[in-house]
Amino acid sequence: MSGSPEYGPEQLARNINDLLQELRVALAGVQLLFGFLLSIIFTDAYRRASDVQHAAHLVAVVFAVVSVALMTAPAAWHRLLFRQGQRPEILRVSNRFAIAGLACLAAAMSSTVFLLADVVLGDWPAILACTLTVACFGLLWFGLPLRRRSATTGRAHSGSLR
Repeated sequence: MSGSPEYGPEQLARNINDLLQELRVALAGVQLLFGFLLSIIFTDAYRRASDVQHAAHLVAVVFAVVSVALMTAPAAWHRLLFRQGQRPEILRVSNRFAIAGLACLAAAMSSTVFLLADVVLGDWPAILACTLTVACFGLLWFGLPLRRRSATTGRAHSGSLR
């Protein structure tokens, strides 16, 4: 057997549909965050914000924009390559876009937490809050699933040696 499984057309279609459904859930959060970040600049408090707070806001907006671009790209790829026999490539690329989009969403959320904590609590508590947010997303979204994936892959390889 080869290292990568072969997929039938039905399974590829199901996998692409599953991925697009997952992205719809994540996109709702990104859109809400993006709207919140855009509305901030029209407030008096934003005009009085420090350079650090303006920079944190800009970082959060940039990561939110990149996240939206990455998370909507699979739908564009699917639409543009529909019925072109490109499903394996669409799935491969879209999976990478989705993971990168989630990483950018985590960065946008963490930057937003830093911005809010800096306004409310000040420098060091904001850095701590941001660090804890990065750790939380990193663990829940990446660390634990990758650990599980590694353990599952290790068991599959050891079982095939028998």
